[in-house]
Amino acid sequence: MKTEIVTLRINGHQEDVLVRQGQSLLSVLRDTLGMTGTKINCREAECGVCSVEMDGRVVNSCLVDARMAQGSDIVTIEGVQEAEGLDILQQCFVRHGAVQCGYCIPGMIMAARGLLRENPRPTREEIRQGLSGVLCRCTGYQKIVDAVEDAAGTLVQTREGAI
Repeated sequence: MKTEIVTLRINGHQEDVLVRQGQSLLSVLRDTLGMTGTKINCREAECGVCSVEMDGRVVNSCLVDARMAQGSDIVTIEGVQEAEGLDILQQCFVRHGAVQCGYCIPGMIMAARGLLRENPRPTREEIRQGLSGVLCRCTGYQKIVDAVEDAAGTLVQTREGAI
């Protein structure tokens, strides 16, 4: 099988990785780079647990051919944490008890980041819609919506406003 070196910028660091033809970005992140925060489940973009940011957009890494990500800026859940600790979204998820089994949470955080970047003051319905691509079996979504709403309010109050 044909392989080639692909250069990615992952969480602020350049990575040159050897990828196989047809290998997904998800596989490169988890299997090649050992970044297991991005979860694997359906491999068909049905569940959203593999969500990452690629060039500022939230994508399902299971469907992205790693070769097509050449030169892209990738942010995974491992790149979200701030130097001082958890970022505001992560803090709000903990505060509201939005983390149950935790499996979907990396995807939820990445989807919420994308939502808040596009709409810093979403309504509860807009939050539900913005997170609809990530499936959760444990929480019923209420606490997750509460956490995102809290994070949005906190960001607006502190005038950080940037995720």
